[in-house]
Amino acid sequence: MSGPSLKARALRAVLRAFGRMGPVGRLRAGRMLGWLALRLARPRRRVARRNLELCFPGKPTAERERWLRDHFRALAQSVVDRGLLWFGAPETIREQVELQGGEHIRALVDQGRAFILLAPHFIGLDAAATRLTMEFPTGATMYTPQSDPDIDAIVREGRTRFNDVRLVSRRDGVRGLIRHMREGRPLYYLPDMDFGRKGAVFVPFFGVPAATLPAAAHMARSWNLPVLPVLSYWNPGNGRYRIEVLPPLAGFPGEDTLEDATARLNRELEGWILRCPSQYYWVHRRFKTRPPGEPGLY
Repeated sequence: MSGPSLKARALRAVLRAFGRMGPVGRLRAGRMLGWLALRLARPRRRVARRNLELCFPGKPTAERERWLRDHFRALAQSVVDRGLLWFGAPETIREQVELQGGEHIRALVDQGRAFILLAPHFIGLDAAATRLTMEFPTGATMYTPQSDPDIDAIVREGRTRFNDVRLVSRRDGVRGLIRHMREGRPLYYLPDMDFGRKGAVFVPFFGVPAATLPAAAHMARSWNLPVLPVLSYWNPGNGRYRIEVLPPLAGFPGEDTLEDATARLNRELEGWILRCPSQYYWVHRRFKTRPPGEPGLY
């Protein structure tokens, strides 16, 4: 029986090395990797540039290009920092990842309530997930399995490192999350990817119709679940992350239709992105699925 692939062994070794580095070393590695990625990952660079152009048409090109450079640096840093999150010392993680607003979660946990942690795709997403799993006993989230099972094992181990974390394959859909919700687990839900036309509604995202799953609004309404946004921001000056858990969204979804409630989430997301535009996950083709009759944007 063969062991892990050479690629998986190399990845694990590199991540462990990152995990042993101090903050200065990780920042240096992230800066170098970001410089390389911006120049070598041309298809992703084109996607990110196009997304920024679509979402911020009124901004000067020079400003969007600065955001593009900053984005690749932050994205590369998030890869380096997975070494700390998945293999580093817990006390170092707590020092490097600050959690604010944890009392909003604690209040619901103490009441025995299930709830949704709404986690948009900022580059600090994994830092937020790790920090929260260190503080709270259980939770469930969806993830996309890797094509290489050995690489997938590393990802699963890293994301379930602390406490009782249940990973639900995206192939199983929201039904897998609902099972864990019924068992009282908080749901760490990522609301803002384009997964195609099936089940999606087209609602504006920075003024551009975007295929968006209304699952957050549907789950919140069907099971009376509070929805707490989780925002993650990286400080390029000191390499630390700040995780903000906001109070439950007031009146969500209320009497709105699922489409209107989902449009509200996109408006909220726009505001959170504007606080630090370079740290949203712009390399994803957010507008790849178009309304019937509309041409492609990439």
